[in-house]
Amino acid sequence: MQTQQASKIFEALSSGLRLDIFRLLVRHAPDGLVQGDIARRLDIPSTNLSFHLRAIVHSGLAHVEREGRFMRYKANIPLMLDIVAYLTEEC
Repeated sequence: MQTQQASKIFEALSSGLRLDIFRLLVRHAPDGLVQGDIARRLDIPSTNLSFHLRAIVHSGLAHVEREGRFMRYKANIPLMLDIVAYLTEEC
């Protein structure tokens, strides 16, 4: 993993709310959750959630799939493991 990619991931997780969202998606891997379920579980208005989900997807930490009229968000577990390996590489 390159430093630039790692920085993009850390920036996405620099918000406590985004970190909570990502952790929730990891707990629900591999199936993921639809946006409404994420909003309910974290008590976040859907309009605010969309902004944060966009940042998480843009970083590559999650991807989104359309299911009819719903959007399902899934954590990118291989990337999460890569970032952990990147952090512990020199330790």
